[in-house]
Amino acid sequence: MGRATARLLASEGAAVAVTDLDDTAVAAVVDGIVDDGGRAAGWALDVTDAAAVTRVVDAVREDLGPVDILVNNAGVSIPAPVAGDGYEDAWVATFEVNLTGHVRLLRACLPDLTRNGDGRVVNVASTEALGATAGLSPYTASKHGVVGLTRALAVELGATGVTVNCVCPGPINTGMTAAIPDDMKARFARRRVPLRRYGEPEEVAHATLGLVLPAMSYVNGAVLVVDGGMTAQNP
Repeated sequence: MGRATARLLASEGAAVAVTDLDDTAVAAVVDGIVDDGGRAAGWALDVTDAAAVTRVVDAVREDLGPVDILVNNAGVSIPAPVAGDGYEDAWVATFEVNLTGHVRLLRACLPDLTRNGDGRVVNVASTEALGATAGLSPYTASKHGVVGLTRALAVELGATGVTVNCVCPGPINTGMTAAIPDDMKARFARRRVPLRRYGEPEEVAHATLGLVLPAMSYVNGAVLVVDGGMTAQNP
């Protein structure tokens, strides 16, 4: 989803800062954007490292200019039954990436976002923010936290002109779901998703793009679900 979002924003004229733990993945995305005639630069970044977040945001300003749009897309999912021995480690690791990482990046970018009264923040949560799956409580709780953070900061930052919104993807064909066999995905989609399929990263990217357009300047604190109708359907 991050790759699709970066490419889409670049195609719309944005200068895109690409970050990821994997510098090889970063380079591939940046090269793809540049090859298509866009403008992008990339940095390896661990969002659990507060000093690294500050350092990278400073580098983004120097290379590409002030940050007008922040898309918080970093996320991990660590299965962890609550009775398991590794539960607390999974809880801490998940919240450090999925929630605290969002706050770190927003705080580092805040002077830029507020400077003209039109900054845009999109936090990527999940349909797990609207329900729950057994064995995933650290992930589920962190995504509920992303929705709460989005709403709280939409209220707090509204007077500055910055909008803070949230996208909640459902079942999407991403690296996080790549290990699920195709036949299991198909069965799940037929049973749970009115559109009868998994979504594609580009479909989430377009939802994100919509929330950062100037025409969406009065949309603030919104939670946009991109799940093919899954959460609308009665169980």
